Amino acid sequence: MQIGSNKIEELKSYLATPQRIVILAHTNPDGDAVGSSLAWAEILEKQGHSVTCIVPNRFPYYLEFMPGCQNIVIHKGDKEGRAEAAVRSADIIFCLDFHTMTRLDGLGDVIDHNQHAKRILIDHHLDPTEDFDLMISYPVASSTCYLVALLVEQLYGAEHISRTMAENLFVGMMTDTGNFAFSSVTPDVFRMVAVLAEKGISIPDIHNHVYNSFTEGRARLFGYVINRKMKIFHNGSVAHMSLTADELRRFWFQQGDSEGFVNYPLTIKKMKISAMFTEHTDFIRVSLRSRADIDVNIFAQRYFHGGGHKNAAGGKSFVSMEETLKHFERCIKEYAAEGRL
Repeated sequence: MQIGSNKIEELKSYLATPQRIVILAHTNPDGDAVGSSLAWAEILEKQGHSVTCIVPNRFPYYLEFMPGCQNIVIHKGDKEGRAEAAVRSADIIFCLDFHTMTRLDGLGDVIDHNQHAKRILIDHHLDPTEDFDLMISYPVASSTCYLVALLVEQLYGAEHISRTMAENLFVGMMTDTGNFAFSSVTPDVFRMVAVLAEKGISIPDIHNHVYNSFTEGRARLFGYVINRKMKIFHNGSVAHMSLTADELRRFWFQQGDSEGFVNYPLTIKKMKISAMFTEHTDFIRVSLRSRADIDVNIFAQRYFHGGGHKNAAGGKSFVSMEETLKHFERCIKEYAAEGRL
């Protein structure tokens, strides 16, 4: 896979002279959002640009090993106003790993105060909804980290990928492909993994940090949600799980503890769709996963104000947990009646 030469040339023109740059990633940032932001920031800083990475809220604790993550500005709780100051003065705002400003929560309002900055999208989600000065949008790409790796390779050459950049890029490529098991994985993805591996990264260490560094509370929460909160219906092809705010507190929940829970029901042979509902202060977060040709992106757009990928999408519900679960089950019946399930 290659980024279009016209997009590369346009990007070069924006970066021809030193700029004040802000890199934004989505709320509840994951390995792909954090990894792509850090790697892109590093290469831009090496080219003489001033760069600030900003996320709306905290990233999971098990990503704290990633090189450079201590420099990320977290907008929520930013009493010094570093995030807002950086956005207001930016010449270029890069939007990484999201396709709509609604994924920024309150940070999206801050961006509206800067109308002179160029807005550039680097993303792999379907159907971008905003106007950007430049869109590097490739939904077929397995991850935003993969796109950033391609950009660095085409702009400056693979020799400019440092070991720290390689570590961050590998995290995103690994996590957004389910350990390189999803249908989005192509021979080109593995070729890029080889490029990163040649930089001297330790793949076992990275895997251990991401998947084997959880808390005791997270382990007990996982057992609870699978044993007590998983409901299987529609002839064994659909499952949903839910966690209320009280249940999260009972298991000492930390940001990222429920990451990956939604995937587990898909290990059941007949399962086609899995959903996870997690209660927050003002809404219920909806996570959806599916197999093969079952499109949860359309499902999320239609029923839960969301979207994402064909087999991995999300959204929000603004009613009670009980009403949300009933709504989900009704929607599944409707979706199935249309022949989509």
